[in-house]
Amino acid sequence: MGSMLLVIAYASVAVFVVAVVQRFVAIQRLPLHLRWELYPVAHEKGRASYGGSYLEESDWWTKPRESSKLGELKVMIPEILLLAGVWEHNRSQWLRSFPFHFGIYMLAGLIFLLLVGALAGVAGVDVSPNGGAAWSALYHLTYVVGYVGLALALVGSLALLARRTFETSYAQYTKKADYFNLLFFIVTVVIAVTAHIFTDPSFSTLRSYVAMLVTFDFTSAGAGATAFSGLTAAEIVLGCLLMAYIPLTHMSHFFTKWFMYHDIRWSDEPNIVGGKIERKVNEMLQYPVSWSAPHIRGDGKKNWVDVATSGVEE
Repeated sequence: MGSMLLVIAYASVAVFVVAVVQRFVAIQRLPLHLRWELYPVAHEKGRASYGGSYLEESDWWTKPRESSKLGELKVMIPEILLLAGVWEHNRSQWLRSFPFHFGIYMLAGLIFLLLVGALAGVAGVDVSPNGGAAWSALYHLTYVVGYVGLALALVGSLALLARRTFETSYAQYTKKADYFNLLFFIVTVVIAVTAHIFTDPSFSTLRSYVAMLVTFDFTSAGAGATAFSGLTAAEIVLGCLLMAYIPLTHMSHFFTKWFMYHDIRWSDEPNIVGGKIERKVNEMLQYPVSWSAPHIRGDGKKNWVDVATSGVEE
């Protein structure tokens, strides 16, 4: 069982990485987007506070543009960690969505703590209540973060499922996949909580499993050096499958949101003669048009230049 659990983990990580890279590349290759052009733009240095822009300057195209990464971080960090936009615009949804997302963040932190503890154990450090002060703290922090993260993720996913199930106003926005996704999280978290309550309360077995992962220790895993209970094995399998599944769905917004903010909401790069945007626009104008509406009359051979310069029949 141990060796199979290692194979499942490696395969899941591979699927996760490939899916993220593939989607990233696909988004990068998309045609030029339509800008929102909504102000304030967070990276406008010295002007974001009142919604200004570099266009206030006379002859702005002759002057260097100043941007502020700190300004972006001031917006992105609260948005990512605290769901600031949901808090501002849909407080009742925030009460359900925030525990779910923050619980996932804590579970990501749990993986990091397990990794640190596993590497320390491989190096011969005693990660237990009897270890040094730092390692004892790591031991206790691991299961605290684990239980809190699991609890928040469970409460949040149940609350989100209840809203989609019982509030009719959400029916038009809910597909079968949304129910499946939430149920996938609920089942995985319930199995994990049960496993840690009854068989691995200190997360020590999970830490040993991570140690096998990072050292590619198939020998110990195959020999049963760590006794994986059925619940722990189920937790590992479901957790790995969930990790591989997320970037294949719309839940990939955990990283695609970057493009939403930087390439659409905050994009204010000027279209200058001979510049990158002009080249992209010229390229897109050559795309064939197959829209057959009377005012377009696309036949799949005309491009957008032809459509824009041809006459319009009454």
